[in-house]
Amino acid sequence: MSLTAKILSQLPGNALEGLRNCDRVWESIRENNGITPEAISESEELLETVDYDIIISGGTLGILMASTLVMQGWRVALIERGILRGRVQEWNISRPELKTFCHLNLLTENELEDAIVTEYNPARISFPNSPDIWVKDVLNIGVDPVYLLETIKNKFIASGGKLLENTPFESATIHPDGVLVKVKNTHLGGELKTRLFIDAMGHFSPIVKQARKGQKPDAICLVVGTCAKGFPQNETGDLFASFTPMQNQSQYFWEAFPARDGRTTYLFTYIDADKNRVSLESFFEDYFRLLPEYQNVELNQLEFLRALYGFFPCYRQSPLKTPWNRLLFVGDSSGSQSPLSFGGFGAMVRHLPRLTQGIHEALKNDLLEQKNLALLQPYQPSISVTWLFQRSMSAAIDQKIDPNQINQLLTGVFQVMEKLGEPVLKPFLQDIVQFTALSKTLFLTSITQPLLVIKVVPQVGLVNLIDWMIHYINLGIYSSLSPWEKILNYWIKNLPPQQQYYYHRLLEAWRYGAGKDYEL
Repeated sequence: MSLTAKILSQLPGNALEGLRNCDRVWESIRENNGITPEAISESEELLETVDYDIIISGGTLGILMASTLVMQGWRVALIERGILRGRVQEWNISRPELKTFCHLNLLTENELEDAIVTEYNPARISFPNSPDIWVKDVLNIGVDPVYLLETIKNKFIASGGKLLENTPFESATIHPDGVLVKVKNTHLGGELKTRLFIDAMGHFSPIVKQARKGQKPDAICLVVGTCAKGFPQNETGDLFASFTPMQNQSQYFWEAFPARDGRTTYLFTYIDADKNRVSLESFFEDYFRLLPEYQNVELNQLEFLRALYGFFPCYRQSPLKTPWNRLLFVGDSSGSQSPLSFGGFGAMVRHLPRLTQGIHEALKNDLLEQKNLALLQPYQPSISVTWLFQRSMSAAIDQKIDPNQINQLLTGVFQVMEKLGEPVLKPFLQDIVQFTALSKTLFLTSITQPLLVIKVVPQVGLVNLIDWMIHYINLGIYSSLSPWEKILNYWIKNLPPQQQYYYHRLLEAWRYGAGKDYEL
C-alpha cells in the first residue's frame, strides 16, 4: 500500500476514494477521451411566460451573486445539485477584498468579523540559495465557508430568493423570450422558466464543455495538500515557496498557512495536459515524501485531519464569452481568474460588483442577446499577459531545460519586485498585473539578470513571446485609457439607458483589463 493510500484511507469522508475518482477525470482529460455534452439547445418557439428573471445553477459561489441580485429587486432562483453548504477548509483572501461583502449588503461588519476564523502575518516567498522575502496582509485571512454561505443563504431566502437544493441541472433550451431549464426535481415538474440563465457550475460545467467543444485545456494547475495537527508552532505562512529542482518534468511549489484546527500545506505545479503527466495519487506521494523537509517535521508527528486535492484547467480563451442568447458564464465557469490562480473565491469576489451591476442593467434594459452579455466577460490583457508567466514556470513533457532554471528565474524576478516595493509586489501576489509595475519589473530584471532572461526565450517559445507582446501592448493601452473613466461618466449619465449599458461595460473593461480595480 502506498503512503498516500495508507494516510488517506484513515481520513473521514472517503478521502482515498474521492482522490481516485478525481484521478479518473484527470486521466480522461490527459487521454482526451471525454464526452462533449449537449446541455444547451435552441428553439424558435416563444415561452410567453417565465417564473423568474434569473436562474443561477451552482450554489457554492452562485449564492453570492444570487443574493446581490435578489436585493436589487429581481426574481431569482438558485439551483444546487446537493445541499448548499460550505466546505470545512477555510478560504484565504486579503482583508480589503472582504469589504465587498459589506458594500453589497451581503454581510454586516459584525457578520464579516464572525466569518473570519484565522489571520496570520507575515507571509513568505522562498527559493533555494536566496534570502526569504516577507510580506504582510496578503491572502492572510481565513474565512469560514460554512458560516459565510449559511449567513448569505439565509439573507437570500429572507429577501425573496428561491433556493432549490437537491436539484441537479439537466439541460436548458433557449427560446426567443426566455430559457426553459430542465432539472432533476419531481416536485417542480422538472422544468423552470427564466429570462436569464447563469452558469456558476465551475470548470467542469456541462455547458462549459459544450461551449468549448471538448477542447483540451491549455494548461493545468495540479494541487494536493492536507490540514494536520502536530506541526511546530508557526504563525507565519508561505505564499510561494520552492526548495527542490524540477521533478517529473515540472517545478514543485508550496503554500502553507495556519488553520483554526491545525496547519494547511499545499503542493502545486503548473503543467500541460499531456497524457504522460503524473496522476494526482502519484503527486500526493511526492507531497508526503517532501513534506517533512519542507516543514521540518516527521510524518509520524502529524495528525492528518483532511486531504485536499484537485486540478484546475486553464484556457487561453478566457474569460469565456457566451455563444448563446440569455446565458452567461460566471466564476470558474468563465475562467475569469488568471492561469496562475487555482482558487475561484477571490476572483468571484473581485468581479462581483461589476458583474451584478452589469446583469442588473442588462435585465432592466432587456439586453439579453449574446452580443450584449458577451460584454460582461470582456477581453482583459491583465489576465492574458499572465500566460507567459505560467509558461515560464512550466516545461513541456519532452523539453530539456536546466532543472534549476525556473527557481533561478523566479528568484531574480521576486528580488527585483522586492526592491521596487509593495506597489509592485503586492498586486502580483494577489493575481493582479498592472502595466507600470510589470514594466519596471521586466526592465530591472533584464538589466540585473540578462542571462536568465535569455534562457527563458527558448523555454517559452517565440510564438508565445510574440503573443505575449500583443497583450503587453494592450495592457499599456488599457492603462492609458482607464483614467478617462471619471470624465466619461459625466457624459455617459446623460445618454439613453441602453447606450449607458454599452459604455459602462467599456469602462469596466478598461479598468479591470488594466488591473486598476486594485487599490493598495
